[in-house]
Amino acid sequence: MNDADIKKGFWAEVRTTFFRGVVVIIPLGLTYWFFSSLLNAIDGIFSPILEDWLGRSIPGLGFMTMVVLVFLIGLLTRNLVGRVLFNGFENLLKQIPFVRSVYSAIKDLVGAFTIGGKGKTFREVVMIQYPRPGLNTLAFVTNEMSFFTADNTKVEFYNVYIPNPPNPTSGLLILVPKEQAVKLNLTIEQGLKLVLSGGIVLPERLEERKR
Repeated sequence: MNDADIKKGFWAEVRTTFFRGVVVIIPLGLTYWFFSSLLNAIDGIFSPILEDWLGRSIPGLGFMTMVVLVFLIGLLTRNLVGRVLFNGFENLLKQIPFVRSVYSAIKDLVGAFTIGGKGKTFREVVMIQYPRPGLNTLAFVTNEMSFFTADNTKVEFYNVYIPNPPNPTSGLLILVPKEQAVKLNLTIEQGLKLVLSGGIVLPERLEERKR
């Protein structure tokens, strides 16, 4: 092996090692940025109130208060009285037209991304041709609907949601004719991992689901 081959192999190893570091550091950095922004926002809400009450500044106190408050609400909704109170408050929200729409949409969307939860917003994973024929995109079926043309011809659609990584709560709703959607043999969790990782986390095999 000559010197040129040795140098080429050395720089190839350096490049490979560097990009492995990039693959590790970017998810860690994005995770830190997300939670840091979230914690600062939460802390900014409660800290001023608590500082006025205690007369001193305690970093992170607002966030800890929020954690305790969320835990207490969760604990309250686990018993009958708490569930009745919460259902009453939820029913009150649903009586307000605009608030009802926003609240229901956010609740369903959060439930959809609760892995292992009871949310059924995402029903199955499909592959559709988007943004043009010949290009395939993974999407999640949220519902089904019927469309009637002017001559009363009925067309069956899937309502599919395409999340935008890294923020899955922003995405696109598309109505796809049922015959143009390929159902995949993937769980919702597997589909989310595939989409939100940008295709890095792959299933063992991507195949059409047997009907």
